[in-house]
Amino acid sequence: MNGIIVINKPKDFTSFDVVAVMRGIAKTKKVGHTGTLDPMATGVLPLLFGNATKVQDILPDTDKEYTADFQLGITTDTLDITGKPLRERPVNVSDTDIRNILPLFTGDILQTPPMYSAVQVNGKRLYQLARQGITVERMQRSIHIEKLELLSYCPQTHTGKLRIQCSKGTYIRTLIDDIGNTLSCGGTMTALCRTCACSYRLDDAISLETAQQLGKENRLESVLQSVEGIFRQYRFVHVSELQARRFANGGCLDLNRLHLSDFQKDEIIRVKSPQNQFLGLGKADKDNQQLCIYKLFPQ
Repeated sequence: MNGIIVINKPKDFTSFDVVAVMRGIAKTKKVGHTGTLDPMATGVLPLLFGNATKVQDILPDTDKEYTADFQLGITTDTLDITGKPLRERPVNVSDTDIRNILPLFTGDILQTPPMYSAVQVNGKRLYQLARQGITVERMQRSIHIEKLELLSYCPQTHTGKLRIQCSKGTYIRTLIDDIGNTLSCGGTMTALCRTCACSYRLDDAISLETAQQLGKENRLESVLQSVEGIFRQYRFVHVSELQARRFANGGCLDLNRLHLSDFQKDEIIRVKSPQNQFLGLGKADKDNQQLCIYKLFPQ
């Protein structure tokens, strides 16, 4: 069983919990995931089966999308509603006030990882230190917020919802905390749903309950998607039968004989057989005019 199944992760499950459940359903140990979600988060979690686990170290750098609920006026130690309340402040904020400051958090910005996170400092996870009551200085990181939109806001309850399209490594909890502080009232995240990751959307995902039912009926492979889907952002080339055999055996291909133009230096290309079978990824070596093996995905 080789390929990808996209799960709509339920609340209160870790990503590792979902992997463990799917190992049992699929009756295989070779299962991985493309990126963790906090237990309180729901949404898109692509799982890798069989030889698809080889993509974990070469995942394309794609944006992720979320919807996040928030509550203004409250600050917690974890920056979300599951944490210990630290401070409550009065709120006098309108939806216009919120929309007016969102451009401050759009584009390339710096963000400090929260203490309750898996970031390592001196060999220890920050959340391990935080549980001991230890706070350490964290280096700010550069992230990119492509889109930040206020979907709703209720001035009576001080609650609302945001839509965020962002680079990997972005902490939505921190974003909401920073927005709350800029509004001089504080804020905390109350719910989070990842709506897009690795080019997969919620419409591509199935629930764990559906996966369990399909497993009982021996039909789990009916929702198995080709590993090629995770590389959709790369261009592809169809090669001849002879070129397909050469590439599958680890041989480079002559760039001049491929029906693509304007190769970029080190550009990654999807390679497909005449029958449209995904063979793997090649990397353009412009100096030697060759498409060299980057990663093979034998069937």
